[in-house]
Amino acid sequence: MKEKIHPKYSSNVTVTCACGNSFVTGSTKENLRMEICSACHPFYTGQERLVDTARRVEKFQEKMSKVNAAAETRKGKKVKTAARKTKANAETKAEVAK
Repeated sequence: MKEKIHPKYSSNVTVTCACGNSFVTGSTKENLRMEICSACHPFYTGQERLVDTARRVEKFQEKMSKVNAAAETRKGKKVKTAARKTKANAETKAEVAK
């Protein structure tokens, strides 16, 4: 086997979370940073909260609110066909009355 091909492993690496929590573990890197850890993850804490640094959730919610608003103002297919039929019936009655 080749010697000296493995990276240097350090057993005292500090892992720092965005929430401020830090702990020591082993890794080939010297310092690690993470966005979510067990101290702030919703599964472990039992609290539901959205962690979104790129505003993906907010953008999606804005899109969905626009779609829902458009759906409420939009008429359905049945309403449109019924309006066409009543208009056609009124026109035929007007032609017959002439």
